Amino acid sequence: MSYELKSEKVAKIVNGVVTNGNGKDVTNQVKVAVLNAAVEAGETVMFLNEKGAWKRERLLSTKAANEIVMYMKKTVSNAPEVKIDNPVMSFIQTCGEKKPKALFCSDLKWKYLCRSAVRGKNLLLTGAAGTGKTYTAQQLAKGLERPFFSFNLGATQDPRATLIGTTQFKEGEGTMFNQSLFVQAIQTENATILLDELSRANPEAANILMPVLDEGQRYLRLDEQEGAPTIKVAKGVNFVATANIGNEYTGTRVMDRALIDRFTIIEVDPLDEQTEKELLLMNFPELSEKFAQAIAEIGELTRSEMKTADPRISTGISTRSTMEMAGLIFDGFKLSEAAEVAIYPFYDNEGGMDSERTFIKQIVQKFSHLDDVANGSKAVETAGDDDEDLFNIEDDTI
Repeated sequence: MSYELKSEKVAKIVNGVVTNGNGKDVTNQVKVAVLNAAVEAGETVMFLNEKGAWKRERLLSTKAANEIVMYMKKTVSNAPEVKIDNPVMSFIQTCGEKKPKALFCSDLKWKYLCRSAVRGKNLLLTGAAGTGKTYTAQQLAKGLERPFFSFNLGATQDPRATLIGTTQFKEGEGTMFNQSLFVQAIQTENATILLDELSRANPEAANILMPVLDEGQRYLRLDEQEGAPTIKVAKGVNFVATANIGNEYTGTRVMDRALIDRFTIIEVDPLDEQTEKELLLMNFPELSEKFAQAIAEIGELTRSEMKTADPRISTGISTRSTMEMAGLIFDGFKLSEAAEVAIYPFYDNEGGMDSERTFIKQIVQKFSHLDDVANGSKAVETAGDDDEDLFNIEDDTI
C-alpha cells in the first residue's frame, strides 16, 4: 500500500479543530474522523486521504503510516513520534520461514494460505485427485502450530450426528445429548478445521454448515439439544475444505453456489517433474535416484498429455500413485510390476492398441531397462547409461 503524500492528505486535530498540513481549517470536510490503524498520540490524530476526499480506511500498512509520520515531521510542528506495528501483517510477510519442507507449493500460495489462516478465512482447495489437497491442509496447521481437526464429509452417513451431535435415551436418566467433535472444534481458538471431500457431502451437511461458514454469522445451532443453544465459532478459527470438481469424479455432487461463495478457491497444482522427484527421494531416501527420476517422468508425461487438445487418456497419474510406485519399487518390486498394480487399473483396457492402458504401457516401457535391477535401493548398481536417451527405444511391443 503506497500513497502520494501531499500536504492536503495529512491532518491533525487540536482542540476539536482539524487542520491540514498547511494549517488550513478543514473541519467541515471531515465527516468520519477515524484513524486507519488506531494511530493516536494525545490530542493529535492523523488521517489519510487517498482520493481527494476524507474517508475511513480499515487497514493502513506500516510502510504507509511511517511515510505519513515522516511527512508530518517536515510539515507540521510538534508532530508526534508514532510507530505503527501490525503483528499480523509482519507475520504474513515472514511466514515463509514456517513452510514445512515436506510441503511442495509455491511461496505465493503458502503466503496466501497463512494469511487466510490468521485472518480466519475459509479456503476451498481444488485440484485433481492425489495432488495433495488434504495434505496441504494438514501441513498448514502443522507449520503454523495450530490445533487441527479433520472431518471427512464424503464418508459421513449422518451429517447431523457428525456436525451437531446425537441424542440417547438411558433408563433412569432420560434423554441425553452428546455434542459432536465438530462442536468442540469450532470452539477451539485459532483452530484449522478440515472439511474433507466437501463435494461428496450430503446436502444436509451443506445446510448445517451455511451459517457456520458465513462471515456475518459464524454460529452453529444445536437444535438436537434441549433449548437449541447457539454456539459461536471461536476467534481465529479457519475452515479449509477440499473438493474434486469435474466430469471425471462421478461420486461428487453439484455444490451449491451459496456454499461455494463462502470460500476462497485455491487450486492445488500437480507437481512438476523435478519437484516430484525431490518429494519421492524425501519420502524414500534410500530409493535409487534413477528410479525416482523414472517415476517422476512417467507422471509428468501423463500430465503433459492431459494438456493437449485431444488427450489419449482421461486422467493423469497422481502424486499419490507415484508415491505408491516408489514404495513398491523400494520394497523389491520391478518397475513394470509396480506400474501393473499402482497405475494400470486407473486406465481403460477397451480399444486394443488404441486403449488408454496401451498408451500408459508404452510410456512405462520406455524405462523397461530398469527392470534388470534387483530393486530400487541406492545400494544396488543400476543398469543403463546415464547419458542414454530413454525415449529412443524402437521396440514398443506391449
